[in-house]
Formats: sequence, C-alpha cells, structure tokens
Amino acid sequence: MKKTKEDALMNCNTLDELLNIEFGEVGTPSRKEFDKETEAFCLALTLKEERIRAGLTQEQLAEKIGTKKTYISRLENGKADIQLNTLFRIFEGLGRRVQLTIL
Repeated sequence: MKKTKEDALMNCNTLDELLNIEFGEVGTPSRKEFDKETEAFCLALTLKEERIRAGLTQEQLAEKIGTKKTYISRLENGKADIQLNTLFRIFEGLGRRVQLTIL
C-alpha cells in the first residue's frame, strides 16, 4: 500500500521530519527557500516587537532614522529586503544593538 503525504505527515515524530516532508531535505532548493523565508519572517517579527517595546509607531521610527513609514511597514510585513546598514540604523533608533553570527 502506497503511503500518502498526509499519512507521512500524521506519523511525524519530530519537527525535522515534518519539515523534510513538507519542504524537502536540508540543502534542497525548496528547503533553502523555506529557510530563507523563515529567517525574513523572524527578522520582521523581531523588528515589530522591538518597535512596539520602544513605544514607537512606524511613523515615529521612520522619522527617527530618516526613512518613510511605508518602508518600515513593508519590512515588518516581510515585503521588503533590508540592507545591513539600514538594519543597524533601525535597531540603533530603537535603542538596541545588532550582533551578527556567521555560521
């Protein structure tokens, strides 16, 4: 009897198994794309949480760092890429510091 994807998903025991079935094994193009999108989502969520924690609106943050509210909104919604220098400026404007780790 051939196992369906739904059966395989229902029998997963770990998150890694689920991700392998749903998005492919680590290193495959589809998994790389998923990982890239996940990282962008996490960065967007962190940005929004830190902005709210700082008590700033998108407009206030944009004004503080010399950009537009629409850009901040697009970043927070994962609809725009961010340059490293802009990332540093944003978090500096939020009174935070960014530390990068190369793996």
